[in-house]
Amino acid sequence: MIYTITVNPSIDYVVQLPHMTLGSVNRLAHTAKLPGGKGINVSQILNELDQPNRALGFVGGFTGTFISEALKTKGLDCHFTKIADDTRINVKIHADQETELNGAGPDISSGEVDQFYQELANLTAADVVVISGSLAPSLPDTFYYDIIQKAKAAGANFVIDTTGDALKKTLPSQPLVVKPNNHELADYYHTTFNSRAEIIAAGQRMLTEGAQHVLISMAGDGGLLITPDQVYFSPAPKGHVVNSVGAGDSMIGGFVGTFAKTHDAVESFRYGLACGSATAFSEDIATRAKINEILPLIKIETVN
Repeated sequence: MIYTITVNPSIDYVVQLPHMTLGSVNRLAHTAKLPGGKGINVSQILNELDQPNRALGFVGGFTGTFISEALKTKGLDCHFTKIADDTRINVKIHADQETELNGAGPDISSGEVDQFYQELANLTAADVVVISGSLAPSLPDTFYYDIIQKAKAAGANFVIDTTGDALKKTLPSQPLVVKPNNHELADYYHTTFNSRAEIIAAGQRMLTEGAQHVLISMAGDGGLLITPDQVYFSPAPKGHVVNSVGAGDSMIGGFVGTFAKTHDAVESFRYGLACGSATAFSEDIATRAKINEILPLIKIETVN
């Protein structure tokens, strides 16, 4: 089983208009209300790849009810912990620029946290725990670290999609894969990159610090997979980017879901790239049909 954890999900209220003028009334061309959350996005991709998974996290109020019901209609196996406070709403504005207005998140009590931990009580060495997204402000800074220790105690692999100090604390616990983009990687090491070779060197440094695999997304410049034995590069497939939200989560879902079946890092890289690109070229998280359309466009080469 793959468990995805979204501790601070949201309703993403997506609005589209040709141009937004601040301080004026703007007429929306299109709107959509979507269940949002990085772990939720990973679960949706895993479903498209027919990989068993269970979505965990915290939901509350009418917004939490909307998320649970919307995801059930998508066929997700949701075991969310119910909380007293309302789940947040994020506003995504797609105009001449993409703008996001993200809520901080609900208050979560210690009792609700204890209830959540019960969902992880039966972890086994065959499981993978995927931890994604921001912490709700009321949760302790050690929350992700505590989950990782539970996974490690059970012998399970884990994946964490985070940056900065939070990532630094988890690397010694040997995550299955980390996925910084090139800008996040530069910030992590307090540097700037002037070449692909410098990006690769930084990714290899992450391996020495504990990561089992390093995925580096470079937007239109493609992606890198760095393993202990080899470095792989793939150019970005050509297509019209509709919505970048969820593309990175889809990349993780493609990698983890494929690795769970094959234990083949290169094939997992191929599916990760296809899933990430397919989502970027879609209005919502990619469907299996879109993933299959992109797969033949993914070309992987070794880097000497």
